[in-house]
Amino acid sequence: MARYILKRVGMMLISLLLIVTMVFFLMHAIPGGPFTAQRELPPEVEAALMAKYNLDESLPTQLGHYLLGLLQGDLGPSFKYPGMSVNDFIREGFPVSAKLGGITILFVLLAALPLGIVAALKNGKWQDGMTMLLATIGVTIPSFVIATILLYLFSHKLGWLPAYGLDSLVGYILPVVALGGYSLSFLARLMRSSLLEVMGQDYIRTARSKGLSQTKVVIRHALRNALIPVITILGPTVAALLTGSFVIEKIFALPGMGKHFVTSITNRDYTTILGITVFYAVFLVVMTFVVDLFYVLIDPRIKYE
Repeated sequence: MARYILKRVGMMLISLLLIVTMVFFLMHAIPGGPFTAQRELPPEVEAALMAKYNLDESLPTQLGHYLLGLLQGDLGPSFKYPGMSVNDFIREGFPVSAKLGGITILFVLLAALPLGIVAALKNGKWQDGMTMLLATIGVTIPSFVIATILLYLFSHKLGWLPAYGLDSLVGYILPVVALGGYSLSFLARLMRSSLLEVMGQDYIRTARSKGLSQTKVVIRHALRNALIPVITILGPTVAALLTGSFVIEKIFALPGMGKHFVTSITNRDYTTILGITVFYAVFLVVMTFVVDLFYVLIDPRIKYE
């Protein structure tokens, strides 16, 4: 087990290095720079700014400086906001995105798993049809369309819920539903198909022949194996929800990481783009690693020798 963990940690570090390198060179391949939009800057001032942030050096040298800072936990300064660093942006925006994402994850799990189980157990009946209809709508309609519809109905027309801000728990309802709509629908469909597949296995028929009730068959024998595909998808889903949704945060005017990321792309703020991308990448690889460890707990047949 220890050997497997060390191997996975090494692979995670290599993956992060490749991500940083690729994003770094892609950003510099885009025409323009962080000071291009500031037309009023004299050439000598722009040259001084380029020298201050080491942007006048070769790309491999700039990448080396960034990697050294990254090893020390420094994601670099912001080119557009003097006195602010990327660490400050993450420290300011991540708690908002993480709280919204955490509530969304709870909402998705509490709704998707029971819906998928009910749809599988009532296969071919109206409960299954209704669940799959709603799940199909949730998967096919983009989150920004769902957010717009929710704002129009519950905020503009009915006035029941606030259109922006997270000043109270009520303010989380619309962003959570809009943010979690796709994940809820996808996981519900996945839970249904996985449970249907497991319920058709020979060992389930054997358990039924022993006189076990449907509830015991599902909980003791079927559910654990049916959860494996769901756990696989849940890792990237949790990482994506915790780090924020750029579109949803923009629509509901939430001060999360999405705001800084969108602004940094518009401003060609290289360090902010790279820093937030690295932050998300770390979350993604860590959650994938955690998912692999959960396999052992869910399915005792899986061993990491």
